[in-house]
Amino acid sequence: AEDCNKEDTAGRCVAPGEFGLIVNKEGGMTIKRVAYVAVCCGALLSAALIISANAQMRDQAISPVDVTLKNLMEAYNGESNANARYLAFAKKADEEGYGKAASLFRAAARAEQVHFERDAKIIKSLGGTPKATIDQPVVKSTKENVEAAYKGETYEKNVMYPEFLAQAEKANVKEAVDVFEDAQAAEGVHAMLYKEVLDNMDAWKGAKKDFYVCPLCGNVVDKLPAAVCPICATETKKFMMVS
Repeated sequence: AEDCNKEDTAGRCVAPGEFGLIVNKEGGMTIKRVAYVAVCCGALLSAALIISANAQMRDQAISPVDVTLKNLMEAYNGESNANARYLAFAKKADEEGYGKAASLFRAAARAEQVHFERDAKIIKSLGGTPKATIDQPVVKSTKENVEAAYKGETYEKNVMYPEFLAQAEKANVKEAVDVFEDAQAAEGVHAMLYKEVLDNMDAWKGAKKDFYVCPLCGNVVDKLPAAVCPICATETKKFMMVS
């Protein structure tokens, strides 16, 4: 055709942008034309490789120990807030005549203090600085407060601490493994106690009630075990009484 000035090696006319080995009729030069689509695919592949490399670098930069330190900081903040929240709940329970429930809230608050103090020591040993942002407690009726406490303790026992524990085991940070194991078990006890309150709110009215808190794991009981804590084996003579 008269309008065709480029042919492939077989003599066929090739439109601009097509694949193929091209012969320029005017200069006789052979040119390898690169399709626009191929250029785009190459660019996308390069971008994907860069993103993958960056992700690998991020993963390598965040070591298992760093993850466990982050989890300890999260636990420290959470337990610190739980301590403040339970003390506020105890005050409300006293106002509404639930003296025994108020005592339980105070005992649980002391247990959460045991947890965050232990977290703080491990955080420092790993080179971190314990920090907590204490939110204003949302205080409602005593029943609603017990429900909120029950949900929080159940979440920590079933979701948060199992995840933290698995990551601490991967990082091989024994102190963190121990504290997460103990906290998970203790939070389970707290949840059961709150469930008892919810099952019979009237039984938790009246005078205060004595509870005993383990100084190592935060276990809470209303009667001292025979010799040692069933969670961490701490001698019961070291338990702290809270009422």
